[in-house]
Amino acid sequence: MINVGEKPMTRRECLARGAFRAKASTIDAIRNGLLPKGNALPLAEAAGILAVKKTSEILPLCHPLPVDAAHVHFEFDSTSVTAFCRVIAHAKTGVEMEALSGVTAALLCIYDLAKGIDPELELGAIHLVEKTGGKSGVWRRSGEPLEQSQKNSSWQELRAGVITLSDRCARGEAQDLSGPALVDDLSARGVREIQSSLIPDDAAALRSSILKLIESGIDLILTTGGTGVGPRDITPETLASLSGTLIPGFGERIRAEGFKKTPLAPLSRAEAYLIRGRLVISLPGSPKGAIESFEAIAHLIPHTLKIQKGAAHS
Repeated sequence: MINVGEKPMTRRECLARGAFRAKASTIDAIRNGLLPKGNALPLAEAAGILAVKKTSEILPLCHPLPVDAAHVHFEFDSTSVTAFCRVIAHAKTGVEMEALSGVTAALLCIYDLAKGIDPELELGAIHLVEKTGGKSGVWRRSGEPLEQSQKNSSWQELRAGVITLSDRCARGEAQDLSGPALVDDLSARGVREIQSSLIPDDAAALRSSILKLIESGIDLILTTGGTGVGPRDITPETLASLSGTLIPGFGERIRAEGFKKTPLAPLSRAEAYLIRGRLVISLPGSPKGAIESFEAIAHLIPHTLKIQKGAAHS
Protein backbone atom coordinates (compact mmCIF):
# COMPACT_ATOMS: atom_id res chain seq x y z
CA MET A 1 0.00 0.00 0.00
CA ILE A 2 1.20 3.48 -0.86
CA ASN A 3 2.08 5.62 2.16
CA VAL A 4 -0.48 8.44 2.30
CA GLY A 5 0.41 9.50 5.84
CA GLU A 6 1.87 12.87 4.84
CA LYS A 7 -0.94 13.80 2.46
CA PRO A 8 -3.51 16.37 3.62
CA MET A 9 -7.04 15.34 4.57
CA THR A 10 -9.41 16.80 1.96
CA ARG A 11 -12.97 16.31 0.82
CA ARG A 12 -13.07 13.58 -1.82
CA GLU A 13 -16.05 12.86 -4.04
CA CYS A 14 -16.48 10.45 -6.95
CA LEU A 15 -19.32 9.45 -9.24
CA ALA A 16 -19.28 6.19 -11.20
CA ARG A 17 -21.80 4.66 -13.54
CA GLY A 18 -22.50 1.39 -15.32
CA ALA A 19 -25.21 -0.26 -17.41
CA PHE A 20 -27.40 -3.36 -17.20
CA ARG A 21 -28.86 -4.33 -20.58
CA ALA A 22 -31.73 -6.72 -21.30
CA LYS A 23 -34.80 -7.02 -23.49
CA ALA A 24 -37.59 -4.51 -22.97
CA SER A 25 -39.89 -6.89 -21.07
CA THR A 26 -37.16 -7.61 -18.53
CA ILE A 27 -36.47 -3.89 -18.03
CA ASP A 28 -40.20 -3.29 -17.52
CA ALA A 29 -40.30 -6.02 -14.85
CA ILE A 30 -37.36 -4.45 -13.04
CA ARG A 31 -38.84 -0.96 -13.24
CA ASN A 32 -42.21 -2.10 -11.90
CA GLY A 33 -40.91 -4.47 -9.21
CA LEU A 34 -42.36 -7.56 -10.88
CA LEU A 35 -39.38 -9.95 -10.82
CA PRO A 36 -40.07 -13.37 -9.24
CA LYS A 37 -37.46 -12.69 -6.53
CA GLY A 38 -38.97 -9.33 -5.68
CA ASN A 39 -38.20 -5.66 -6.21
CA ALA A 40 -34.61 -5.44 -7.46
CA LEU A 41 -33.98 -1.74 -7.00
CA PRO A 42 -33.94 -1.37 -3.19
CA LEU A 43 -31.88 -4.54 -2.90
CA ALA A 44 -29.44 -3.29 -5.56
CA GLU A 45 -29.16 0.05 -3.78
CA ALA A 46 -28.31 -1.71 -0.51
CA ALA A 47 -25.84 -4.01 -2.29
CA GLY A 48 -24.09 -1.01 -3.81
CA ILE A 49 -23.78 0.81 -0.49
CA LEU A 50 -22.53 -2.34 1.22
CA ALA A 51 -19.88 -2.78 -1.48
CA VAL A 52 -18.73 0.82 -0.98
CA LYS A 53 -18.17 0.18 2.72
CA LYS A 54 -16.31 -3.10 2.09
CA THR A 55 -14.14 -2.09 -0.87
CA SER A 56 -10.87 -2.32 1.07
CA GLU A 57 -11.77 -5.85 2.15
CA ILE A 58 -12.04 -6.95 -1.48
CA LEU A 59 -9.15 -5.07 -3.12
CA PRO A 60 -5.84 -5.93 -1.41
CA LEU A 61 -4.04 -2.59 -1.89
CA CYS A 62 -7.03 -0.28 -1.38
CA HIS A 63 -6.90 1.91 1.74
CA PRO A 64 -9.82 1.61 4.18
CA LEU A 65 -11.61 4.96 4.20
CA PRO A 66 -14.11 6.65 6.54
CA VAL A 67 -16.98 7.07 4.07
CA ASP A 68 -19.17 10.09 4.81
CA ALA A 69 -21.90 9.29 2.30
CA ALA A 70 -22.77 6.80 -0.43
CA HIS A 71 -25.70 7.24 -2.79
CA VAL A 72 -26.90 4.72 -5.40
CA HIS A 73 -29.67 5.45 -7.86
CA PHE A 74 -30.91 4.23 -11.23
CA GLU A 75 -32.13 5.61 -14.54
CA PHE A 76 -34.06 3.68 -17.20
CA ASP A 77 -34.54 3.53 -20.91
CA SER A 78 -36.33 0.86 -22.95
CA THR A 79 -33.54 -1.75 -22.87
CA SER A 80 -31.19 -0.74 -20.06
CA VAL A 81 -30.83 0.33 -16.47
CA THR A 82 -28.02 2.74 -15.67
CA ALA A 83 -26.68 2.62 -12.12
CA PHE A 84 -24.94 5.58 -10.51
CA CYS A 85 -22.91 5.55 -7.30
CA ARG A 86 -21.65 8.73 -5.66
CA VAL A 87 -19.25 8.45 -2.72
CA ILE A 88 -18.03 11.24 -0.42
CA ALA A 89 -15.29 11.06 2.19
CA HIS A 90 -12.84 13.31 3.98
CA ALA A 91 -9.66 11.34 3.45
CA LYS A 92 -6.04 11.33 2.26
CA THR A 93 -6.78 9.35 -0.88
CA GLY A 94 -9.60 9.23 -3.39
CA VAL A 95 -12.82 7.22 -3.41
CA GLU A 96 -12.74 6.08 -7.03
CA MET A 97 -12.62 2.38 -6.19
CA GLU A 98 -15.45 2.71 -3.69
CA ALA A 99 -17.69 4.33 -6.30
CA LEU A 100 -16.80 1.73 -8.92
CA SER A 101 -17.36 -1.10 -6.43
CA GLY A 102 -20.76 0.32 -5.55
CA VAL A 103 -21.88 0.47 -9.18
CA THR A 104 -20.61 -3.04 -9.90
CA ALA A 105 -22.36 -4.59 -6.89
CA ALA A 106 -25.63 -2.81 -7.68
CA LEU A 107 -25.57 -4.11 -11.26
CA LEU A 108 -24.69 -7.64 -10.13
CA CYS A 109 -27.61 -7.60 -7.73
CA ILE A 110 -30.01 -6.66 -10.54
CA TYR A 111 -28.46 -9.42 -12.66
CA ASP A 112 -28.96 -11.97 -9.88
CA LEU A 113 -32.64 -11.11 -9.48
CA ALA A 114 -33.35 -10.97 -13.22
CA LYS A 115 -31.48 -14.01 -14.49
CA GLY A 116 -34.39 -16.32 -13.68
CA ILE A 117 -36.59 -14.75 -16.38
CA ASP A 118 -33.97 -13.74 -18.94
CA PRO A 119 -30.65 -15.52 -19.58
CA GLU A 120 -29.49 -12.91 -22.11
CA LEU A 121 -28.34 -10.21 -19.71
CA GLU A 122 -25.35 -7.93 -20.09
CA LEU A 123 -23.34 -5.66 -17.81
CA GLY A 124 -20.99 -3.04 -19.18
CA ALA A 125 -19.81 0.54 -19.59
CA ILE A 126 -18.65 0.72 -15.95
CA HIS A 127 -16.51 3.81 -15.58
CA LEU A 128 -15.72 6.86 -13.49
CA VAL A 129 -17.71 9.95 -14.43
CA GLU A 130 -16.13 12.61 -12.23
CA LYS A 131 -14.03 13.14 -9.14
CA THR A 132 -13.08 16.09 -6.96
CA GLY A 133 -10.58 16.67 -4.18
CA GLY A 134 -6.90 16.04 -3.69
CA LYS A 135 -4.08 17.16 -5.93
CA SER A 136 -5.96 16.62 -9.19
CA GLY A 137 -8.82 18.92 -8.17
CA VAL A 138 -11.89 18.60 -10.40
CA TRP A 139 -11.90 15.95 -13.14
CA ARG A 140 -14.79 14.99 -15.38
CA ARG A 141 -14.79 12.39 -18.13
CA SER A 142 -14.80 14.13 -21.51
CA GLY A 143 -18.23 14.36 -23.09
CA GLU A 144 -19.98 12.79 -20.10
CA PRO A 145 -23.46 14.25 -19.45
CA LEU A 146 -24.77 14.83 -15.96
CA GLU A 147 -27.11 12.15 -14.65
CA GLN A 148 -30.77 13.14 -14.85
CA SER A 149 -31.09 13.65 -11.09
CA GLN A 150 -28.46 16.41 -11.23
CA LYS A 151 -29.69 18.25 -14.28
CA ASN A 152 -31.47 21.49 -13.51
CA SER A 153 -33.99 22.56 -16.12
CA SER A 154 -33.01 26.15 -15.34
CA TRP A 155 -29.63 25.57 -17.03
CA GLN A 156 -31.36 24.46 -20.23
CA GLU A 157 -33.13 27.80 -20.39
CA LEU A 158 -29.90 29.82 -20.20
CA ARG A 159 -27.86 31.31 -23.01
CA ALA A 160 -24.20 31.57 -22.08
CA GLY A 161 -21.00 33.16 -23.29
CA VAL A 162 -17.39 32.28 -22.45
CA ILE A 163 -14.53 34.75 -22.98
CA THR A 164 -10.90 33.69 -22.61
CA LEU A 165 -8.38 36.46 -21.94
CA SER A 166 -4.80 35.51 -22.82
CA ASP A 167 -2.12 37.40 -24.71
CA ARG A 168 -0.20 34.20 -25.47
CA CYS A 169 -3.23 32.26 -26.67
CA ALA A 170 -4.41 35.19 -28.77
CA ARG A 171 -0.98 35.29 -30.47
CA GLY A 172 -1.10 31.54 -31.12
CA GLU A 173 1.80 30.81 -28.74
CA ALA A 174 -0.33 28.63 -26.43
CA GLN A 175 -3.55 26.65 -26.64
CA ASP A 176 -6.68 27.85 -24.89
CA LEU A 177 -7.74 25.04 -22.54
CA SER A 178 -9.78 26.99 -20.00
CA GLY A 179 -12.44 28.31 -22.37
CA PRO A 180 -13.24 24.91 -23.92
CA ALA A 181 -13.28 23.32 -20.45
CA LEU A 182 -15.94 25.81 -19.33
CA VAL A 183 -17.92 25.26 -22.53
CA ASP A 184 -17.87 21.50 -21.88
CA ASP A 185 -19.02 22.03 -18.29
CA LEU A 186 -21.91 24.26 -19.36
CA SER A 187 -22.92 21.78 -22.06
CA ALA A 188 -22.94 18.93 -19.54
CA ARG A 189 -25.32 20.97 -17.38
CA GLY A 190 -27.76 21.30 -20.26
CA VAL A 191 -26.98 24.79 -21.59
CA ARG A 192 -27.96 24.62 -25.25
CA GLU A 193 -26.56 27.88 -26.62
CA ILE A 194 -22.98 28.82 -25.79
CA GLN A 195 -20.88 31.45 -27.55
CA SER A 196 -17.12 31.50 -26.96
CA SER A 197 -14.32 33.85 -27.90
CA LEU A 198 -10.59 34.35 -27.32
CA ILE A 199 -9.16 37.84 -26.86
CA PRO A 200 -5.89 39.33 -25.58
CA ASP A 201 -5.60 40.84 -22.10
CA ASP A 202 -7.01 44.12 -23.31
CA ALA A 203 -9.63 46.18 -21.50
CA ALA A 204 -11.23 47.61 -24.64
CA ALA A 205 -11.52 44.15 -26.22
CA LEU A 206 -13.05 42.70 -23.06
CA ARG A 207 -15.53 45.56 -22.69
CA SER A 208 -16.57 45.22 -26.32
CA SER A 209 -16.95 41.43 -26.06
CA ILE A 210 -19.13 41.66 -22.96
CA LEU A 211 -21.39 44.35 -24.39
CA LYS A 212 -21.77 42.39 -27.62
CA LEU A 213 -22.87 39.28 -25.69
CA ILE A 214 -25.30 41.33 -23.60
CA GLU A 215 -26.83 42.89 -26.71
CA SER A 216 -27.29 39.40 -28.23
CA GLY A 217 -29.42 38.33 -25.25
CA ILE A 218 -26.88 36.19 -23.39
CA ASP A 219 -27.89 35.52 -19.75
CA LEU A 220 -24.59 34.31 -18.29
CA ILE A 221 -21.07 35.42 -19.21
CA LEU A 222 -17.99 33.63 -17.88
CA THR A 223 -14.54 35.14 -18.34
CA THR A 224 -11.37 33.18 -17.70
CA GLY A 225 -8.04 34.89 -17.20
CA GLY A 226 -6.82 38.25 -16.01
CA THR A 227 -7.91 37.89 -12.37
CA GLY A 228 -4.46 37.89 -10.76
CA VAL A 229 -2.20 40.74 -9.66
CA GLY A 230 0.07 40.92 -12.72
CA PRO A 231 0.50 44.05 -14.83
CA ARG A 232 -1.73 42.59 -17.62
CA ASP A 233 -4.47 41.30 -15.29
CA ILE A 234 -7.22 43.80 -16.17
CA THR A 235 -10.42 41.79 -15.85
CA PRO A 236 -11.64 43.04 -12.42
CA GLU A 237 -11.10 46.70 -13.28
CA THR A 238 -12.81 46.29 -16.65
CA LEU A 239 -15.89 44.64 -15.17
CA ALA A 240 -16.09 47.34 -12.48
CA SER A 241 -15.96 50.04 -15.18
CA LEU A 242 -19.16 48.66 -16.75
CA SER A 243 -21.15 50.00 -13.78
CA GLY A 244 -22.58 46.69 -12.70
CA THR A 245 -23.70 45.51 -9.28
CA LEU A 246 -21.00 43.58 -7.45
CA ILE A 247 -22.09 40.30 -5.82
CA PRO A 248 -19.32 39.87 -3.20
CA GLY A 249 -20.31 36.37 -2.11
CA PHE A 250 -19.30 34.80 -5.41
CA GLY A 251 -15.68 35.93 -5.12
CA GLU A 252 -15.60 35.10 -1.42
CA ARG A 253 -16.83 31.58 -2.12
CA ILE A 254 -14.30 31.06 -4.93
CA ARG A 255 -11.39 32.13 -2.75
CA ALA A 256 -12.57 30.15 0.27
CA GLU A 257 -12.80 26.95 -1.76
CA GLY A 258 -9.53 27.71 -3.54
CA PHE A 259 -7.68 28.19 -0.26
CA LYS A 260 -8.40 24.56 0.60
CA LYS A 261 -6.16 23.58 -2.32
CA THR A 262 -3.57 26.35 -2.57
CA PRO A 263 -2.28 29.02 -0.15
CA LEU A 264 -2.12 31.44 -3.11
CA ALA A 265 -5.91 31.58 -3.50
CA PRO A 266 -6.23 35.00 -1.74
CA LEU A 267 -4.34 36.54 -4.69
CA SER A 268 -7.27 35.76 -6.98
CA ARG A 269 -9.50 38.72 -7.77
CA ALA A 270 -12.32 36.64 -9.24
CA GLU A 271 -15.67 38.41 -8.85
CA ALA A 272 -19.25 38.43 -10.13
CA TYR A 273 -21.36 41.35 -11.34
CA LEU A 274 -24.87 41.92 -12.55
CA ILE A 275 -24.41 44.09 -15.64
CA ARG A 276 -27.53 45.25 -17.49
CA GLY A 277 -29.48 42.29 -16.15
CA ARG A 278 -26.81 39.74 -17.07
CA LEU A 279 -24.62 37.76 -14.68
CA VAL A 280 -20.91 38.18 -15.47
CA ILE A 281 -18.43 36.03 -13.53
CA SER A 282 -14.65 36.33 -13.81
CA LEU A 283 -12.70 33.12 -13.22
CA PRO A 284 -8.98 32.30 -13.04
CA GLY A 285 -7.06 31.59 -16.23
CA SER A 286 -5.78 28.06 -15.63
CA PRO A 287 -8.08 25.20 -16.69
CA LYS A 288 -8.01 23.69 -13.21
CA GLY A 289 -8.58 27.05 -11.50
CA ALA A 290 -11.39 28.00 -13.87
CA ILE A 291 -13.30 24.74 -13.45
CA GLU A 292 -12.79 24.47 -9.68
CA SER A 293 -13.88 28.08 -9.21
CA PHE A 294 -16.94 27.59 -11.41
CA GLU A 295 -17.88 24.39 -9.56
CA ALA A 296 -17.72 26.34 -6.29
CA ILE A 297 -20.44 28.79 -7.36
CA ALA A 298 -22.37 27.01 -10.13
CA HIS A 299 -25.23 26.03 -7.81
CA LEU A 300 -25.90 29.74 -7.18
CA ILE A 301 -26.24 30.78 -10.83
CA PRO A 302 -29.78 29.71 -11.84
CA HIS A 303 -31.24 31.06 -8.60
CA THR A 304 -29.34 34.35 -8.92
CA LEU A 305 -30.68 34.95 -12.42
CA LYS A 306 -34.24 34.12 -11.36
CA ILE A 307 -34.05 36.51 -8.41
CA GLN A 308 -32.58 39.20 -10.65
CA LYS A 309 -35.63 38.88 -12.89
CA GLY A 310 -38.00 39.33 -9.95
CA ALA A 311 -38.73 35.80 -8.77
CA ALA A 312 -39.31 35.11 -5.06
CA HIS A 313 -36.49 33.65 -2.98
CA SER A 314 -38.54 30.56 -2.23
